[in-house]
Amino acid sequence: MSKFLTIGKAAKWLGVSTQTLRRWEREGRIEPAQRTTGGQRRYELSLIAHEKRLTEPPSRQTVTYARVSSHDQKNDLERQKAMLSMYCASQCWTFELIADLGSGMNYRKKGLKKLLEGIIEGNIGRLVLTHKDRLLRFGAELVFSICEEKGVEVVLINKGDEPSFEEELAQDVLEIITVFSARLYGSLSRKNKKLIGDMKQAVENAQSRTNNSR
Repeated sequence: MSKFLTIGKAAKWLGVSTQTLRRWEREGRIEPAQRTTGGQRRYELSLIAHEKRLTEPPSRQTVTYARVSSHDQKNDLERQKAMLSMYCASQCWTFELIADLGSGMNYRKKGLKKLLEGIIEGNIGRLVLTHKDRLLRFGAELVFSICEEKGVEVVLINKGDEPSFEEELAQDVLEIITVFSARLYGSLSRKNKKLIGDMKQAVENAQSRTNNSR
């Protein structure tokens, strides 16, 4: 690369448009080192190197995310945290750990909201999960699409089903039933309570059959 750059090459090197370079010149932010006899701008590489450092985005962080559905799964949450920490350490990654206690159907969890804000704002460059269902039970693919659009690398340590998949899915199904039946019948109605009771029993029976078949 020559010492003096045309406006096109200088703009490309800085990662901006030629219109931006002209605007910066009007604002006194950066000026061409000289002009040709035809009036064309020439920028000196050493003088615009500082501007390149200013326009480069800050380094983006690695974030790990762990989640369990209920308080009685806290041991599993600690297991996830340990696995994520050991994996990142093995890769020599400095990271931030975000953890949630809540259903995979809940999109309003504090940690999940913080994670999504970081992805959208461009502060996160890598997301590490033990399993995709730790993020959301349904909708993880949508978040992964956002990550792809924002240039966020997604790392799944375990790409298979976790052992507790059926149990946790059953809890999520019960939560869906509770929410929708409350909207349809009213949270205090006898019909609603009977529906919840019947569905809960059906799910528990299905869980029992699954456990007995193992």
